[in-house]
Amino acid sequence: MTRPTHTFPLRSLFLGLLLPLLTPAAAQLAETDTTFHLNEVVVTGTHTPKLLGDAPIQTRVITSRDIERTDATDVEELLQQELPGVEFSYAMNQQKHMNLSGFGGQGVLILVDGERLAGETMDDVDFTRLNLANVQRIEIVRGAASALYGSNAGGGVVNIITKDGSSLWQTQPWALNVNARLARHDEQRYGASLDLNGRHVSNTLYLNYHGTDNYDVKNGPSPQTRVFTTVYGDKTSQVRDKFTWRPTDALKLTAHAGYFFRTLTRTPDTPERYRDFTGGLRGTWQMSSADDLDLSYNFDQYDKSDYQKAVHLDIRDYSNVHNSLRAVYNHRFDRDMTLTLGADYLHDYLYNTNLTDHSREQDTFDAFAQLDWSLSDRWEVVGALRYDYFSDGHDSHLTPKLSARYKARRHLTLRMGYGMGFRAPTLKEKYYDFDMAGIWIVQGNDQLKAEVSHNLNASMEWKKKHWCLTATAYYNTVDHKLATGVPFYKPDSDRQLYLNYLNLDDYSVYGAEATAQARWTNGLSFRLSYAWTKENLPKDREGHTVNNQYIPARPHSLTARVEWDKQWKDYALNIALNGRLLSSVKNQEYADYYDISKGMQEVDYPAYTLWRLSTAHRIGKAVKLTLAVDNLFNYRPRYYYLNAPVTDGINLQAGISVDVDRLF
Repeated sequence: MTRPTHTFPLRSLFLGLLLPLLTPAAAQLAETDTTFHLNEVVVTGTHTPKLLGDAPIQTRVITSRDIERTDATDVEELLQQELPGVEFSYAMNQQKHMNLSGFGGQGVLILVDGERLAGETMDDVDFTRLNLANVQRIEIVRGAASALYGSNAGGGVVNIITKDGSSLWQTQPWALNVNARLARHDEQRYGASLDLNGRHVSNTLYLNYHGTDNYDVKNGPSPQTRVFTTVYGDKTSQVRDKFTWRPTDALKLTAHAGYFFRTLTRTPDTPERYRDFTGGLRGTWQMSSADDLDLSYNFDQYDKSDYQKAVHLDIRDYSNVHNSLRAVYNHRFDRDMTLTLGADYLHDYLYNTNLTDHSREQDTFDAFAQLDWSLSDRWEVVGALRYDYFSDGHDSHLTPKLSARYKARRHLTLRMGYGMGFRAPTLKEKYYDFDMAGIWIVQGNDQLKAEVSHNLNASMEWKKKHWCLTATAYYNTVDHKLATGVPFYKPDSDRQLYLNYLNLDDYSVYGAEATAQARWTNGLSFRLSYAWTKENLPKDREGHTVNNQYIPARPHSLTARVEWDKQWKDYALNIALNGRLLSSVKNQEYADYYDISKGMQEVDYPAYTLWRLSTAHRIGKAVKLTLAVDNLFNYRPRYYYLNAPVTDGINLQAGISVDVDRLF
């Protein structure tokens, strides 16, 4: 059962580099007053609520304060500012692809309030759906989590947890916020959220609009470097409502509904449209002091269509519908041991004009068990086991996970674990039949096996007063990796190239990450994170290196943030400098995609760095003004490629947020 999050003042870190700047009095005050955000309650890593500092699985939490201070519009913008080892690039048609430390696309599971998302765009979810206007926090767990979440969680889980008015429960009858932001290329963002709270009920409603125009960029002189010369903007609208009823202290019922609409214009006469309809019910029952039960139903439908202006027809060519049921039961034997039992059912329907027979569907069933056992004040162990069954092909999979936490000393915590991940082949990968821009015909393969990964990880966390230092190392091997193989000619194809989905061999990814943070009572804070990722190139069963359809993870990435907060009587100021640096990366690519006889070549994509300077001004209790300079040093790529930042120079941004209820 997910309990309300309790947030305590942030004790952050990185004292040593900036301590000489503090006066002795300020340093002494910082030592006594600064605290950490380790009492944040997290649920993603183990399905049971745990304090962040006590969780046996290392979990990164991006809080609502983090989201507010970055002023990010969507998950893509936020994660690239907050996490090293994360990069968003383009797939075909400028659809967004996420790479998280060597895993991406179908290898990282994206959840909203613990629920899967229907639909995909070039193997990734539609990240424009993931608006941050009503997000309470985001929990990121790296490494295999399939024992708890099933298919697609081999590389990690990103769980976006939305607000439900619980922070205002019985303390504030209503709250209304309106906000806006303007930037280059006619970027406009408008939002509003309304919370209503009574003795037993609450309702949270939010609306959001975001739009950016198309704009042209200058590219290189040769055809090989002219990947694109126009960056396509889009316009999105979203509405979401969450209603909560608590008839008793032991029972909580929640209903939610939402609608998302996006339009993108590549061809003026035929703009593309994307829609999502979502809704669900959830009930949590505290049966006794030792038992609780969570039941939920979720519906999600994601559609794509082309609007033909000349004849006023909206032609739908894609629809993915999920209907899912879940039951989770927790029993606490005593304060040292908790047993979790759960089961899920998912009906997956896919309509796609590029599928054989145009539509397919399947049912998925699973059951899982998890045991949390505190062996002592220092040791805690969590083990989980899950069984999944897929009706299409009658495939099944058994997935284990084991994690341990050891508090070596008062300030030092060690974590280690093993997890198996798996990814079942999708209906698209089994039954696809698509002409990809005349380059080749992409075909599915109904004989595909499930992709299986093995993840080993170890981490340490050291915290004392102002400091918190973390370091993590991980190693992943992947068997039967699902991908497209080497293109080939069929004997009777009249020189038409074909590209089939298949299982690859010999793939692994490993790396490490380190973070240091600090905050002082004079308002100064700092965070520095570094990630190193190493991928071994995938090969087919004949030992041929396979072209990576996405540019691989950059070996080195770094994110940094320095900020200063100051509060006066009726005015508060925040100044923040945020930056990221990504190293160059090499990729094996075909010299000519239309003539593969020319062989492959190694392409070196350059390193780059981007920085953002922002100021936030709190005026009175209700008004906040944000002014920012994005791409502070005016970086422009020499040419634009699939994972080049699509900036064309400095971008000035201005925003305003008003808490209307605080005006009265």
